Amino acid sequence: MEAIRLGKSEMMVSRLGFGGIPIQRLSEDEAVKVVRRCTDLGITFLDTANGYTTSEERIGKAIKGRREGLFIATKSGARTREGVEEHLKLSLERLGVDYIDLYQFHGVSNAENLKMVLEKDGPIKVAEDAKKAGVIRHIGITSHSMEIAKEAVKTDLFETLMLPFNFIVSEPTAEVIPLCREHDVGFIAMKPLAGGMLDNIQVAFKYLLQIPDILPLVGIEKEWEIEEIVQLVEGPKEMTESEQGEMQRLIDELGTRFCRRCDYCQPCQTEIPISLVMTSRSFFKRMPPERFFGGMVDGAIDKAAECIECGECEERCPYDLPIREMLAEHVTWYREEKKKYDEQVKV
Repeated sequence: MEAIRLGKSEMMVSRLGFGGIPIQRLSEDEAVKVVRRCTDLGITFLDTANGYTTSEERIGKAIKGRREGLFIATKSGARTREGVEEHLKLSLERLGVDYIDLYQFHGVSNAENLKMVLEKDGPIKVAEDAKKAGVIRHIGITSHSMEIAKEAVKTDLFETLMLPFNFIVSEPTAEVIPLCREHDVGFIAMKPLAGGMLDNIQVAFKYLLQIPDILPLVGIEKEWEIEEIVQLVEGPKEMTESEQGEMQRLIDELGTRFCRRCDYCQPCQTEIPISLVMTSRSFFKRMPPERFFGGMVDGAIDKAAECIECGECEERCPYDLPIREMLAEHVTWYREEKKKYDEQVKV
């Protein structure tokens, strides 16, 4: 597979990367088989995170004896020195490696989180010291906020940036990707299929392949899925007129009712985590049901059910989304799905 340079990290990685969220849903044997099929097809960049439950361990088993030529990326969502130190140690153990190619600060999407990561003797110092020691090779950051992503890139402390990017969430082409080029920061595109919202794989990946210096990261759980995507990546990259037409049709269809997770709608008077609720269907498609139904998502839905419909969020939304209506729809959907799950568990 074609290799691309991932910014100043100088890592020459496969044109397509593997995302380790969906393999949580599989049995361990199935997960290992899927990861190995990816590497057999020429994918050299494997991404996971401390917070992805079994993902690190499964990738570790899959790469055992196959480490050479692979670039292993993982993440920590901790915001303290001690938390990052603990996560790094655990990631090395789970992955069964003595170094990690790319260590990323996970989900840094507001100013407070970025400040915590950049504390002088805090998380960033842990990563820098680990890099000097050879325990990690490169330092990156992931975000869902374009504004925070731009601030992070400008610090010149990160070698890569991971941000949602697809033909629906195409805003990074205006400022973020050019800024990454200016600072020589490798751009990793998460959610190439908009978290499962885009069913047309051919159009989705051909759009991304028009940009030669970005790394699309795809989460898959079936061998045939990655085989189909790899075939697209290695085939003709130019979009046909009919593909461009289909892309525009999907933009028109989804564009007015699609949360970009920019969080400009915040703060909410009743503290509803609006973007989490609005993207919960994406998590539903990718997470194990026993983890999805409960905890963070369950609490977010309960909050959404308390919406007082003040409308302030809609006034702030740059995409004019009918947020109140969409929150109510997601509450109804979630509770119906949870009822089905609870009934299955009882059987």
